[in-house]
Amino acid sequence: MIPWPPLVLAVWGLVLLQAWGSGRLHVLLQPDFHALVLVAGLVLVLLALAGLRWPAGISRRRPAPAALVLLVTAALVLAVPPRPSLSTLAANRGAADPGNDGLTFLLPPEQRTLTDWVRLLRQQPDPRLWQGEPVRVSGFVLAQPDGPPSLARMMVRCCLADATPISLPVRWPPKDPPPAPDRWLAVEGVMGVERHQGEERSVLLVRRLRSIAEPARPLEP
Repeated sequence: MIPWPPLVLAVWGLVLLQAWGSGRLHVLLQPDFHALVLVAGLVLVLLALAGLRWPAGISRRRPAPAALVLLVTAALVLAVPPRPSLSTLAANRGAADPGNDGLTFLLPPEQRTLTDWVRLLRQQPDPRLWQGEPVRVSGFVLAQPDGPPSLARMMVRCCLADATPISLPVRWPPKDPPPAPDRWLAVEGVMGVERHQGEERSVLLVRRLRSIAEPARPLEP
């Protein structure tokens, strides 16, 4: 008969170890917490081995429905690892507060990340102050209900559950259709000014863009 409890522990331990070894945790958790996932996976596997070596009290009869659900779920996660859509997640979350960073002002414009630019525009919202400055940023395309897509990043404190978006308004090249959501882009251009809902705001005027692979660490701390 099959020792169901050790089997459930072993399979879920493998799920955690696979997530840690494949790098998928960078899409789910801050790097500070990756070691905890590794330790948890190892503990589950060791508990499963201990249950097989000392099986006293372990039921080998027909598994409970809960055990079957856990096994099937773990098997699906192993076979088809989840790849969350950041744009779908961002569309259902409020905008993040990127905080303040005085050193951002000291960076040359072309060295500022998307997060740096969002911080600057919140600290000094006068769009004329940044007009004409060069911009080189990367992010994923985020659809907007009231205009063209923006370029975005996700900020997290702990994991994907608390992730919230930050984004820059973008004026895409008029000759090309707007890029599809979730597409990762490296964008070069200049900061411009546009009127939006009766007020002026900063907008990234794209001069050049190219598709890039999703970064190994797509979540911003």
